[in-house]
Amino acid sequence: MKTADLYIRVSTDEQADKGYSQRNQEEILRRYCEISKITIRRVIFEDHSAKTFQRPRWQELLTDLKKTKGRHTNLVLFTKWDRFSRNAGDAYQMMNVLNLLGVEPQAIEQPLDLSIPENKMMLAIYLAAPEVENDRRALNVFHGMRRARKEGRWMASAPVGYVNKTAENGRKYIALKEPECTILKWCFEKLATGEFSTEQIWKVARQKGLKCGKNNFLIAIRNPVYYGMITIPKYKNEESYLVKGQHEPIISQSLYDDVQDALEGRKRKTGTKIMSLDDLPLRGFILCSRCSRALTGSASKGRNQYYYYYHCSSQCGCRYKADEVNEAFIKELDKYVLAPELSELCTKVMLDLLNQATSGTKNERKSILDQIDEQNGRLRKARELMLSSKIDPEDYALIKKETEVILNRLEAKLTEYAENPVKIDELIPKAVAVISNIRILYQNADSETKRAIVGSMYPEKLHFDGHQHRTTRINEIAEFTYMISSRLRDKKRWARTEDSALPIWVRPPGLEPGTKRL
Repeated sequence: MKTADLYIRVSTDEQADKGYSQRNQEEILRRYCEISKITIRRVIFEDHSAKTFQRPRWQELLTDLKKTKGRHTNLVLFTKWDRFSRNAGDAYQMMNVLNLLGVEPQAIEQPLDLSIPENKMMLAIYLAAPEVENDRRALNVFHGMRRARKEGRWMASAPVGYVNKTAENGRKYIALKEPECTILKWCFEKLATGEFSTEQIWKVARQKGLKCGKNNFLIAIRNPVYYGMITIPKYKNEESYLVKGQHEPIISQSLYDDVQDALEGRKRKTGTKIMSLDDLPLRGFILCSRCSRALTGSASKGRNQYYYYYHCSSQCGCRYKADEVNEAFIKELDKYVLAPELSELCTKVMLDLLNQATSGTKNERKSILDQIDEQNGRLRKARELMLSSKIDPEDYALIKKETEVILNRLEAKLTEYAENPVKIDELIPKAVAVISNIRILYQNADSETKRAIVGSMYPEKLHFDGHQHRTTRINEIAEFTYMISSRLRDKKRWARTEDSALPIWVRPPGLEPGTKRL
């Protein structure tokens, strides 16, 4: 009398879409065994796909059959061959393994006597049909998703800074997610400067509330989805390209290009760490007076509190109390505080400086237009050479692709220069008010704002000699503010002295003897 193991398999999607039931399969198999006088040893229930034989319950059954060598069972029964496998190659290999163990696999609704050679052709059809169905379904899904990408839809889990949503009509889309999108925009802006590493920006972003691992962050900052584009991957003869997405972008293309330039080293600068304790806002901005390295900072624990110090990382032994250094810097800021009577003059000076700084915008725009014309001319010449058969179409396609990348960047920069200027007359008085109260603003600011003030005023490192701060160069606005504040104050003070009607600044005496004052 024959003994059989009943194998019942159903995948979740099949059970939902086609109505396959494990109970129904079990009922059919038990009735068959009852009619055929076959003893049932065990029933195995599986809920995994039949694409491979890496299924938990099947592996358990196979292990048991290898141990018993067919002594306890000589049949493995299932309803149809697609319950056994949906891959013809894997199925033939597994059948050979079972035959060596003295076990015969058989589908009761598609019975085949495999001892007859012609029946193997029918077996191939039974096994190949579900494999073809799987491949066709996968190909349809692939083409559907690719078509959706070409229409600008994001076909995956929402990237960092976005969230998956469904509209009332059932259409799925991605929408901005706060505060992640705002934090990501800040990350792009900082990376575009080329002053900070991705490690520094990622750590600060995590502190701000960005829920993203380091690897995902590195992938995100190179993803064009953040400036509103969807990547269409290369497929067969179709090259990879970008299409405009249906979602709302977080950054501009110009900012994205600047970040890529910084990441690839074309815009990288040597910067300082942006993470600093509130008691050490000048960490990284001060040079060691002995070995010219940038001073770092740390805290030493006393009996009742912590004491903060700026010190060198080398063995030179340079070390200053943080309170003394911070207080000296605040005194240094007093040089740039404007008196109320000088605010109007400073406003005019700042307007003149701004006009000088922006005078090159037209020249820059003209330069970009010339570069665009040059690239279009290059493309036009390549097209003429291809039409005259002087270069191959493949070479022309390569030149066209390179030229289009350059043109996209130039057009993005051109758009930036074409933006309407802000209302300077409204912003300058506010800026002057900030300069007039720079000391109070610095004292009341948080650590990050303090470092932003220091970095904007002092392009180069500071030198501290134990009493005061010095630097070789300061920001032009700060320099003119200091000049206006110090020299005009002195001139006003000197005007109160005797002989106030005489000019203050005169030429030095020449060859002729000076006249004696009466």
